[in-house]
Amino acid sequence: MNYFGHIKNWIFDLDNTLYPASCRLFDQIDKRMTQYVADFLGVEHDEAYALQKSYFRDFGTTMNGMMVNHQMDPEAYLHFVHDIDHSGVEEAPELARAIDMLPGRKMVFTNGSVAHAQAVMAQLGITDLFDTVHDIKASHYVPKPAKKTYTMMIEQTGVDPARAAMFEDIARNLEVPFELGMKTVLVRSLGDHADACAIDLGSGDEPYVDYATEDLADFLKTITT
Repeated sequence: MNYFGHIKNWIFDLDNTLYPASCRLFDQIDKRMTQYVADFLGVEHDEAYALQKSYFRDFGTTMNGMMVNHQMDPEAYLHFVHDIDHSGVEEAPELARAIDMLPGRKMVFTNGSVAHAQAVMAQLGITDLFDTVHDIKASHYVPKPAKKTYTMMIEQTGVDPARAAMFEDIARNLEVPFELGMKTVLVRSLGDHADACAIDLGSGDEPYVDYATEDLADFLKTITT
C-alpha cells in the first residue's frame, strides 16, 4: 500500500490487536478486573461488573475510574488483573515476519503494563522486533483515548505523528491519532465475541478510521509486498 510509504513509526495496541481475541486472553483479564472491583469495594459480582464496564466507558479504563472515584492504588490493580495464564497466546511466525518487514521503529502502546506486554510478546515470538513498550505507567496512568496520553507518548518517544501509523482494536482510541496526523487501522479480531465484552468497539466506518482489517498479519503483508 503506497499510502503507508511515508510511515517510519509503527504503533500497536496490545490486547486483541497483536493477538486475536480467539485466544480468550482478555477474558481472563476481564474476570479479574470484576473480581478486583468486587473485593475492593465490597460489592457483589453483578454490581462490580456493571461498575467495571461503566468506568471503562466513562474513564477510558476501569482502573482510571477506580482511581478517580475510589482512590485505588493502580500498581496493585495492574499486578492483580494481569496475573493470568498467557499460554493461550500461540507463536505467530507470519505476524513476526510481517512486522519485521516494516521499515522503521515499532512500538507497543498499551493501557496495560509492561510486564503483561512482555509476556504476550514472548508468547507471540515478536519481542525482539519492537523498540519499546509505552505502557499505562509511562502515561502517568492516564489511559487512551485521552489526548494527553498520546502527547505524552509522542514527547517521550520522539514519534513524528505525520510519519506514524497506529493499530487498535477499539475505534475511539484512533480518533486522537487521526487528528494528530497518523494513519489509523482498526483491527477487528473480536468477531462474534464483541457483544460479550459489553463495550463499543466501533464499526470501522468512523471518519477517523483510515483502514479496518480482521487479520493483522495479512494486512501488514499488503504494506510490504
